[in-house]
Amino acid sequence: MKTKISFKDVKKFLKDKNIKILSKSNYNKSSKGSYKSLIYTCLASLGFIMIFYLSPIILDFQKNLKIESAEVKNDSKSNFEKVLSGKIIETEQNDELDNLQVYEDIFQYEDIPTETVRLSASTIDQLFKDTKYNLKDVRKNKYVKPINLSLLPNEMKMIESTKKRKNLFISIVLPLILEENYQIRLDRKKLFSILNKNNNSDAEKKWLNIKFKQYGVKNKDLLTLKFRMDEVPVSLAIAQAAKETGWGTSRFALEGNALFGQWTFSGVGLKPKGADSDKTHKVMKFRVLQASVKAYQRNLNTHSSYKKFRKLRAEARDNDEKLDSLILADCLDKYAATGKKYTEILKKIINQNSLKDFDDVKLLPTSKKIKNLI
Repeated sequence: MKTKISFKDVKKFLKDKNIKILSKSNYNKSSKGSYKSLIYTCLASLGFIMIFYLSPIILDFQKNLKIESAEVKNDSKSNFEKVLSGKIIETEQNDELDNLQVYEDIFQYEDIPTETVRLSASTIDQLFKDTKYNLKDVRKNKYVKPINLSLLPNEMKMIESTKKRKNLFISIVLPLILEENYQIRLDRKKLFSILNKNNNSDAEKKWLNIKFKQYGVKNKDLLTLKFRMDEVPVSLAIAQAAKETGWGTSRFALEGNALFGQWTFSGVGLKPKGADSDKTHKVMKFRVLQASVKAYQRNLNTHSSYKKFRKLRAEARDNDEKLDSLILADCLDKYAATGKKYTEILKKIINQNSLKDFDDVKLLPTSKKIKNLI
């Protein structure tokens, strides 16, 4: 005989055994909770798996980054070493100073005296005698008295003796040229010291920015600055000054202290006599002779017309050779409209006046005695 068991009896039995029965609503709630837990578990597992597989990749990337950084640093150091050894020739930019007007802005940073005294030729001659400064001793002993005269004497034209006029002119401009070369030499030494350092001070960076501006290096390229910041042979500078001023007798030299005939198109200058009306250029005018020498040095060291000059000079430095004014003079054919004829005249002046004797002379320290006489 079958016994009929109702749902009510089953429910009572389970209850007596302490077994809970979920209702439909409770079952749905429980299912949702379990589903969420499952999702969280899967996401966490996925995260651990990604970390496990990505960790080697991240570590390898960091390692490569360090290697690349080291290579860049080594390349930079290598370039600096090539700069110091002279193995890298100047990488010319297209930002050369295209006209000499820029120099007037540069000179705002120069220490140029504003008070000047024009001495007579006889006074200058006596000054040279009192200080025992004469070119014969200079050629022999290779030392120059630091006599810095601001202006040429007005009597230059009236000195009848060609030899005396030439000697007076050379005696006046020689210390000025040596002084500028000396300052460039000091700057060059400081630049090399900066290149040898891994880190530079704020003062050094400020100094570099000034030099970048003076030498027309807009992109702050140290290689270009290194090849532009260099000396001009003394004999070549004297020859050009002699040619451009007629050994100190020209109007531009006496009225404008212009030793090298540099042009300006908008600045302070002297208009050449007999110039065509459509010509707008002037010959630059300076307060003192030293400023003219500075402008001349900057001109050869920055203008695009003298790339070859700087290249040959750098090659001579690379080979530990002395700068030869006769070789470098050939690179100045663009300095004047006469081209090659101009360079031949320069070499003739150098040879006829034995100007190469002054290429290896040194400037003596300024003494109080000389300062008082001036």
